[in-house]
Amino acid sequence: MNESDIYVIIALLPLASCMLIFQVNPYHALVIRGILGAVAALVYAVLGAADVALTEALVGTMLAITLYAVAVRSSLTMRLGVLEDGGDKVPTTEEVERHFGELMDDLRRIFSKHYMRVEVVPYTDQQALHRALMEKEVHATCTRSHLSELEPQDPTVPESETPSYHTATRVQRLYDIIRTELSSPATHLTYINTPDSGEKH
Repeated sequence: MNESDIYVIIALLPLASCMLIFQVNPYHALVIRGILGAVAALVYAVLGAADVALTEALVGTMLAITLYAVAVRSSLTMRLGVLEDGGDKVPTTEEVERHFGELMDDLRRIFSKHYMRVEVVPYTDQQALHRALMEKEVHATCTRSHLSELEPQDPTVPESETPSYHTATRVQRLYDIIRTELSSPATHLTYINTPDSGEKH
């Protein structure tokens, strides 16, 4: 390999680094990080540092990418607690199921733009659901709402336009995303201030 080829390969290092820094999609960033590590290992091998190249290939590329992938996968998930069968004693109607499905589709669409996925976690009763939110097992909850829970009520608003679901979250960032981007009036949104609720999600 001549000297000009080595310069071209070395020039790929700062190029890949800049692409990695300005990449907003975390999954694309993982791919670019793998390319950066592979180029660095190639440069070390060409320059005669075989031991450093092997270390970079094993640790800097394979191990680092694996750990990053696990971290991205776990940190970009919103765990949404719901009640099994709607949490009501009466059977859930097809219309209610359809509205709930539409709401879930809207939430998944919104969070997919932020490279997040929504994981629905079912609970058996309201107490278990509330405890899961307070103990930080879930990031948010979504339940069938009742008129008494949506105070203050505007008596001029028809009952059909009243939100049919109540969504509560303990993460300020999730609250801001849902409040600004969810256009459907199907849910009433509440922010729950819990101790140390500003952890990463």
